[in-house]
Amino acid sequence: MSEQQPPSNEQAASPDRASSNGQAPSNELAPSNGQAPSNELPGSHREPLTSTTTPIPGDEEVEATLILRRREPVPDEVLRNPLPRDEFVRRYGADPADIDTVVAEAEAAGAEVISVDAGERRIRIKAKASVVQGLFGTTLESATHEPRDGQTVRFRQRTGPLSVPEPMRDRVVAVLGLDDRPQATAHFVSITSAAAAVSYTPDQIADIYRFPAGTDGTGRTVAIIELGGGFDQADLDAYFGELGIATPNVTAVGVDGASNQPGGDPNGADGEVLLDIEVIGAIAPKANIVVYFAPNTDAGFVDAVTRAAHAEPTPDAISISWGESEDSWTAQARTAFDDALVDAAGLGVTVTAAAGDDGSADRVTDGKAHVDFPASSPHILACGGTSLNANTSTDQVTSEVVWNDGAGRGATGGGVSDAFGLPSWQAKVGVPKTASGNTGRGVPDVAGDADPQTGYKVRVDGTDTVIGGTSAVAPLWAALTARLVQATGNRLGLLSLHVYPDATATATAPGFRDIVTGNNGAYSARAGWDACTGLGVPDGDALLKALQASSG
Repeated sequence: MSEQQPPSNEQAASPDRASSNGQAPSNELAPSNGQAPSNELPGSHREPLTSTTTPIPGDEEVEATLILRRREPVPDEVLRNPLPRDEFVRRYGADPADIDTVVAEAEAAGAEVISVDAGERRIRIKAKASVVQGLFGTTLESATHEPRDGQTVRFRQRTGPLSVPEPMRDRVVAVLGLDDRPQATAHFVSITSAAAAVSYTPDQIADIYRFPAGTDGTGRTVAIIELGGGFDQADLDAYFGELGIATPNVTAVGVDGASNQPGGDPNGADGEVLLDIEVIGAIAPKANIVVYFAPNTDAGFVDAVTRAAHAEPTPDAISISWGESEDSWTAQARTAFDDALVDAAGLGVTVTAAAGDDGSADRVTDGKAHVDFPASSPHILACGGTSLNANTSTDQVTSEVVWNDGAGRGATGGGVSDAFGLPSWQAKVGVPKTASGNTGRGVPDVAGDADPQTGYKVRVDGTDTVIGGTSAVAPLWAALTARLVQATGNRLGLLSLHVYPDATATATAPGFRDIVTGNNGAYSARAGWDACTGLGVPDGDALLKALQASSG
């Protein structure tokens, strides 16, 4: 699997400017001449990843996603009391007049409109490079980059801001996919079974965390977002057969031309795909699992989450184990992604995301603390990691501390966002200030076993292996969500709204076991919420009782 670490390309935004609807502030850099084009698209500035470029042919076909504004902002009340999709779309989808205007302008410029979805507020277009360069005021180049893993990647690159024609101004809030550099990295760490100090099957971890008895995900749906790799049915049948579990119903959905394509490398993207499916399938075996495969680009990532959130039936949870430091995203892409998460919350979907596997630095080499996105979105359940030692015969925990195996060997992500302000539901838990003196959204919210030395037994490309990383915690919490929804009969949506109210700066919330030992670099665990393991690890039975009490 190719990885890339793009440089920081944006100035940090003051987090208190981020609204509760996920509208992150525009923080693009100004053009070198200091004069912004009259129709410059806010937040679209992008720095080059590499200087090794060549011009692309003018007749090369390019696909892009245009994100349109809402009819009106989504109020916080809708996040607390989700709506049926038809009502949500009618109120908060795109205005048909905006769609007609944007479609007409794109077609007049020579672009082909591939698809339009008013509810998702997305228009997909295809056009020659010469057309999109003129339409959006940019230059595309063919770029080559060799990231740390040594696997050369080729992509289209653009530099600077985008502009839009006057009729699109304000109507189009993001143009994604023109630059198709790899956007995210999978957050998992694979080791051989023999190298693991101790390892668990996912259902054993669920038992240790006391997931509610009598629940198995029946009637629920869990979606998974993948940006590469694939799975073979034979692996699933063999794995679940060994566990004595009937193979769950797993469906693959392609987005933007991507598909289920296993690469045959257990250490590549297949490892992420199989980890996600097998964790969810072992913990919630009767749930329907839908895997969305998308290109590893900003457009592909946003499109996959939007498609999943608006799917029929509406999923109960969406699991995301891919991400990158929030500094590596353009402001327009980050805002468009966060707004897709607002859709998910407004429809009653709980979205879980891995907080990262590289400690408080999040793979950035400037010596400062950084948080991973999309985990840093206030509309997602960010999942940090622990190192768990437990007796599987008695389900008793011997020890559980913050996952940190040392420099270069993996540690849970976590910290404070520079892009999103402090959510109201974190106001009482003592989120620290950033280096710039701002108080932003604290990451993570929750935690679970993530240390590969105490990792998950899985099967990938015919090989039995052990995988850790916060990639395992996102599907763990997605599966738990499915079981909680089954038990309560209610969608949970933005789970943070349900679990934070009783937490304080010195005590965690009902339904959690606090983790108070360890650090991830810049931050240390303590009583109550912290920037390593959030509120702590789940006590499933207690969490169910707390949710039932609050809803009652």
